[in-house]
Amino acid sequence: MTTIAILFSTFLYALDATVVADLQPVIVQEFGKIQDLSWLSVAFLLCATATNLIWGRVYNHFNAKWFYIFHVTIFEIGSAICGAAPSMNVMILGRAVAGLGGSGLYVGCMTLIASTTTITERPLCWRWAFYINLFIGAVCAPFYIFLIPSKDPRPGASFKERAAEMDYAGIVLQAGALAAFILAINWGGVTYPWNSARIIALFVVSGVLFIILGIQQVWNIFTTASRRIIPVQFFRSRTVLILFSVTAAGGACSFVPIYMVPIFFQFTRSDGPLDAGVRLLPFIVVMVVFVFINGSLMARLRYYMLWYLVGGILVVIGSSLMYTITQTSSTSRVYGYTVLIGAGVGMFLQASFSVAQAVVDKENIAHAIVGAVGTTYVLVIAGGALAAVLSLVMRREKLFGVTSGIAAA
Repeated sequence: MTTIAILFSTFLYALDATVVADLQPVIVQEFGKIQDLSWLSVAFLLCATATNLIWGRVYNHFNAKWFYIFHVTIFEIGSAICGAAPSMNVMILGRAVAGLGGSGLYVGCMTLIASTTTITERPLCWRWAFYINLFIGAVCAPFYIFLIPSKDPRPGASFKERAAEMDYAGIVLQAGALAAFILAINWGGVTYPWNSARIIALFVVSGVLFIILGIQQVWNIFTTASRRIIPVQFFRSRTVLILFSVTAAGGACSFVPIYMVPIFFQFTRSDGPLDAGVRLLPFIVVMVVFVFINGSLMARLRYYMLWYLVGGILVVIGSSLMYTITQTSSTSRVYGYTVLIGAGVGMFLQASFSVAQAVVDKENIAHAIVGAVGTTYVLVIAGGALAAVLSLVMRREKLFGVTSGIAAA
């Protein structure tokens, strides 16, 4: 029951990360601000990405159980803010808080599973899409508090000693570089022209901070080799680097269709949120089935390269075919192409987490499970491009008719 409760929290994280895919047009109809559309997903993913590596360090030095419960609480607070949001800005704030807590929740879940199992074991109101997290979280709370094993990675160490192990300079540099980069991508062409001083300055600041971060991490400036936030030691392992890359690619290839396909149907076929969500079922069902097949067979066969090869080929074919989709393309074509992507992604989406944990030392497991950082960048670029195009369409064609909020966007 404890494991099921932990896995339920991962379900909540996945639900909250993707639920706005179906709700974006409805939320924009109510709040307006079409130019902020991409921030519904990016705010969540930005906070999740900016803190992933931080939580990896935290779980290495603090009691995983209580920090896990802390992150569940933060995640639930973010969901409550989203459900009660009176404006787009408050909704984005709630998404950011949920991303902050959800990131720690997910890393904590993987850390708890890794420390307690072996390799071989491992049309309702839209606001209720967020409130449902509160009910599930409340049901699972007793299991989190009373049944999750309380394991201290550093018995006897004081809070001050544990806090001293954090790479604060790296945390600030990473957060600043990510924030500047994502602001530039999402504001460019929508809020400000691409050649405006603000956007250029943001790109420059982001690039400079990334360079400083690299220097700081490699040369251990204001930190030590054991405390640095980026696991530089992984750069010496070709296997781990490849696993990080394919995990990021797999995450992007799953999240981009989840976000973009419902929007395509809602904007071109006038589907409601429920109908648009149903149209995702071919992709979701096939992907989930292949994830289960991969998890079952790979543990038995202990061979993983073929899964990446065949899955990658299917993803490339399906994605290339999706590029040919136009506003008048048949629904069956969209279904067929997304099924190809779903089958391919499912073959390796979760595989890297198990493989990475098997090839790194125990103390580096928390770092190994946050290898999908690149997913955010792909979604930011895709979301920023979508927001720019939709903003122009809304202004010129008033796709939502007389809806005042969007007409004024």
